[in-house]
Amino acid sequence: MVFSLPSSFSDGAPGVPARQDGRGRPALHRAVFALCVAFAAYSAAQSVSPRPSSYLGFDRNDYPGDQNLPVLRQTFSFLGYWLNNPPGEATNNWADKRQTLNSAGFGFLVLFNGRLDAELKTVRSAQNLGTTDAQFATVAARREGFPARTVIFLDQEEGGRMLPEQKAYIYAWLDAVAASGFRAGIYCSGIAAKDDENIITTDDIRHYAGGRSIIYFVSRDQCPPSPGCGFPKSAPDPSQSGTRFADVWQFAQSPRRPEYTARCPATYNPDGNCYPPGIAPKLHVDLDTATSPDPSQGRTP
Repeated sequence: MVFSLPSSFSDGAPGVPARQDGRGRPALHRAVFALCVAFAAYSAAQSVSPRPSSYLGFDRNDYPGDQNLPVLRQTFSFLGYWLNNPPGEATNNWADKRQTLNSAGFGFLVLFNGRLDAELKTVRSAQNLGTTDAQFATVAARREGFPARTVIFLDQEEGGRMLPEQKAYIYAWLDAVAASGFRAGIYCSGIAAKDDENIITTDDIRHYAGGRSIIYFVSRDQCPPSPGCGFPKSAPDPSQSGTRFADVWQFAQSPRRPEYTARCPATYNPDGNCYPPGIAPKLHVDLDTATSPDPSQGRTP
């Protein structure tokens, strides 16, 4: 930074003395002193390492094991935490692990596995099911010890344009969670559905949300913008997903999807999975980045 002296403090023409202050010290000298102090303060501020604006996390269906938590915490700030059976699973082995993870220093991405369209019959029945599932989610969150106003994310696995019964289920679930003293979020696709007029699910849900306050966890493992399977110290900002209003971005999945990762296959393991460093045997993960080290605000002292 270059500082220049104001003209009012200049000595002026040669032979003309500088203005004096009340104590006889040249005002010019006082100005120089003040500028030096300001420059020193500026330099000190620049030497302080800035806080990261984005934080790296992971999610997976199976609990990673207590023995792996210290090593995982060296790489990740937060992790996904399932309140019910994850997609495709018959059980949920994350149950009763919140305090262990809280003590290990992890932030939380609290997840609830929603319904597939095949499970939804009519708009009315979908609304009722959404309300019932939300009650299950909030009861589970309280039982696990998550505080009020924790963000619970509904996992919407299917992409493209949401059908009427899907919208009925989603908005009923979001409304019931918000009414129960928690905050509502949704995990959904940020990739344009080529077989559905290039509809992007995040945009579709937001467009019909009617002013609801929703926290968005966007899935887009497409390279680019995804960097692929990597563990940068400076995590990418969620807005780089292409969804400017995203608070969380899932940018890598295990196994990788070839149709979206053809331009970054070398970042993944040859078997197609994404493995964090330092874990043996290997533990595959999906990679996330968020604007907070605790995206669900689920930590407690």
